[in-house]
Amino acid sequence: MSTSLWLEGRNAVVAAADPGDWRGGTPDYALTDEVVPKQRTTSFEEGSLELVVENLVRVFEMEVSHKHDPATWVSVVADRFRTRVNGGPWADGADIVERGSYNVLVGESVFYDSTKESFDSSHDVFHAALPNGFFWEVLEILSPPPVVAFKWRHWGAFEGEYKGNAPTGETIEMFGVSIARLSDDLKLAEVEHFYDSDELLSPLAGGCPIRGTTG
Repeated sequence: MSTSLWLEGRNAVVAAADPGDWRGGTPDYALTDEVVPKQRTTSFEEGSLELVVENLVRVFEMEVSHKHDPATWVSVVADRFRTRVNGGPWADGADIVERGSYNVLVGESVFYDSTKESFDSSHDVFHAALPNGFFWEVLEILSPPPVVAFKWRHWGAFEGEYKGNAPTGETIEMFGVSIARLSDDLKLAEVEHFYDSDELLSPLAGGCPIRGTTG
């Protein structure tokens, strides 16, 4: 049986997409493919549920960050998809495109004011601070489909400026739990995330709320 495109990984989705689907050009994950196997803390067998979920979520993250039209997101159930963080308001694909994926998923903090950032400026802020990538891995699957709960880890080196705060070179880690409700063909219909975004933001801002805000 063939594997569905959205479960094959980001490179397969990139290869299958129309070049016009992408916001600002086709994304390149060569660096990620090189770094993640060396720095990840988990190892799973090919075809395992952990890797299936990891590939699906990575494709989703790529699409919300780089595809400008939710209708072209192959990782989600287009007419049902919604997501939220820590029990906050729900956001659908149109909300993410309008507000920006970082603004929706990072949310409000004393270290970051999403109301003052656009889609593009929010990506500029975090790409500048973490210029060599902010990587992601599944740590553990807690429940199987159709409602998949899983633990995860985000990490990256603080090697660029964050809102005037000089980089330290330290590796910043962020941990969380997500609950994904999947369709029968394993697309994302609904995702809830639970985490403390200040695990990322506080080190970037040097622990100072004033230095982490703008104008």
